[in-house]
Parts: sequence; structure tokens; C-alpha cells
Amino acid sequence: MNTIDLLNRVAIVTGGARGIGRAIAERLLASGARVSLWDLDAAALATAARELQGAGTVHTATVNLADLAAVRAAADATAAALGRIDILVNNAGITGGNAKTWELNPEDWRRVIEVNLHGPFHCCHAVVPHLLRNGYGRIVNIASIAGKEGNPNAAHYSVSKAGVIALTKSLGKELATSNITVNAVAPAVIATDMLQQMTQAHIDYMLSKIPMGRFGKKEEAAALVAWLCSEECSFSTGAVFDLSGGRATY
Repeated sequence: MNTIDLLNRVAIVTGGARGIGRAIAERLLASGARVSLWDLDAAALATAARELQGAGTVHTATVNLADLAAVRAAADATAAALGRIDILVNNAGITGGNAKTWELNPEDWRRVIEVNLHGPFHCCHAVVPHLLRNGYGRIVNIASIAGKEGNPNAAHYSVSKAGVIALTKSLGKELATSNITVNAVAPAVIATDMLQQMTQAHIDYMLSKIPMGRFGKKEEAAALVAWLCSEECSFSTGAVFDLSGGRATY
């Protein structure tokens, strides 16, 4: 594993109790950061904190990202507990199942947009003032190749991730002279338990689109995110970094 210097940095990782978020937290801890795991699942948070306690300083916050007041409270609590905030990784997301657009349950559409798009907006809204006070920050949003191409039978997910890409570009421009970078990672498919939310037909479709013929690994996503969180990533902002095994075409 390459060494990335995040010593004395404080990072928030949403959806940090499992999957990609958990892998990102592990990599940031290994790089010297103190990490606050945010998740809606209190039991999974407690398990993650217990299992990661030997790796470094781990703080947790049980928070509903669709609730701006709750997100603000979590940001303030994190800053109070860890002394500051330097890094925000907007990783939390759901797929919401698969259906044709005209057959989608409107409640599924609403929930996916709330978690995948409103959630990152709420986190940025609450955390950016902390970064501005510090005069430094790194924000990494986990988007998706679906946000570029639009996956069939997943309009809600695709739209939410397209929104994350646009948010990344807009916020990156707004903060470009503030020593705060804002970038996105657009994976194809990373092998996590989120696959259980999808139909087998949709999983097979996504795999067929990847020239490498395999899904990505959590550790591969974490490695890219860790670099984007570092001081060395200083001239990239508003950018989208593909992690697609060759699927991405632009």
C-alpha cells in the first residue's frame, strides 16, 4: 500500500459503517487521519467503531442525511469531538431497486434522490463553513458512471449521481480560490452488499459493460479517494475521476 500523508487531518466519511465507506475509513486511518463515521445504522456504526479502534481515532455519528438539521448537528458534534474538520467524503448512497422509469414507485424515486443527492448537498452545506474557517479542505463525492451514461431501469439512481457530478463542478468553482478542492469519483460497479438491492439482470448488464470483465474492489476505490483527500491533490477541483475498468468513454 502506498503511503499517503493525512497526519493530523480530520475526515468525515458518510455511509462509513460498511462497504466502500468502511474501506475508505480504513485507508484514511492508515494514512494518519482521525475519522468520523456517519451512518443511519447505529448498530453497524458501533460494530465498525469497535473493529477499527486499533487503527486510530474513530468517532461516530448516527445521522439521517436527508435531515439538514441533523447533518448540521453531526458536523458541529464532530468538530467539537475531534477539534476541526478537514475532509468530507460523501459516500452514502442507495440504489433503490430496478424498474423502468414509468413503472418506478415514486416513493423509491424520492428516497434515492433524498439520500444520494440531498444528502451530499446537506453535508456540504453544513461542513463547508468549517473548512472555510480553517482555510483548507478536501471534499470527495462518490458519484457513478451511471451519472454520465444513464443506466436503463435505474433512472432514479442515474439522475441522483448526475446531480452529484453537477454539484461537484459547481461547488469546485465556488471554492476554487479557498484552498478547498471538490472532486468526484465515478465508479462503474464496486463489489459490495449494495448489489443485493439490484436484480441479477441489472448486475449482469453492468458487468457486460466493463471491458476488464470484473467489478471493482473497495480497496481500489479507497486508494483513489485517499489521494484526492491529500494535500498533494492541489490542482484538481471540480473534476470527475473514473473508476470503471475501461467502461467510461468521456
